[in-house]
Amino acid sequence: MKNVFILFVCLIVFPNLSVGQIIENIDKITPFHEEFAAVRKGNTWAFINTNGEIVIGYRDDLVWSTDVDPKSKKKNLYKEPISYPAFYEGRCLIKQMINGIYYYGYIDKTGKTIIEPEYINATPFEKGYAIVLKVSKEELGKNDLLHKKVVSYSYDEVVIDPLGNIKMHLQGPEHLVLTKEKMKWRPVIESYLVSPGLAAVKTKSNGWKLKPMSTSD
Repeated sequence: MKNVFILFVCLIVFPNLSVGQIIENIDKITPFHEEFAAVRKGNTWAFINTNGEIVIGYRDDLVWSTDVDPKSKKKNLYKEPISYPAFYEGRCLIKQMINGIYYYGYIDKTGKTIIEPEYINATPFEKGYAIVLKVSKEELGKNDLLHKKVVSYSYDEVVIDPLGNIKMHLQGPEHLVLTKEKMKWRPVIESYLVSPGLAAVKTKSNGWKLKPMSTSD
């Protein structure tokens, strides 16, 4: 009876699915975005096409939730998948943990990493671009007692194209304490794209300024 029920559900969700292609033990099936839907099994996600065929296998690095500090009054103003992975303009967000800190990048519809996870926050692509927080490292000197280099970290908010090329600097640098404890919540991206050539940037006084894509700073 259980197998009959699974078959019934799959035939409703995937009407073009043949009996030999039934995918079982799925915990969640999401709506389709750009002809791809995400399916969850445990802590891993895969992508299927409209025929119910798995086109990107199960993996645990797809971004499916936001970890912005719930106590923060700041809010992300861009479109972001909240409860499941999705493709936007041919790109899906992925994340990789390095030294206890998550960095974000993007894959294409073949599952290939197009933009390496190197940003401490990143938006889905929209209007041809994405906004990311890029980390910079500066060596300030050396601690002779501890035999360690003294470094300082900061991040800039920049606009990138689908290949990861920086197209515009929005604001920054902002000082960053790059430790697992301080990076429990990633910094919020408040800027957003008004059009493919125009960005709205939040100012220190909580106002806004518009920056054309051709502007260098």
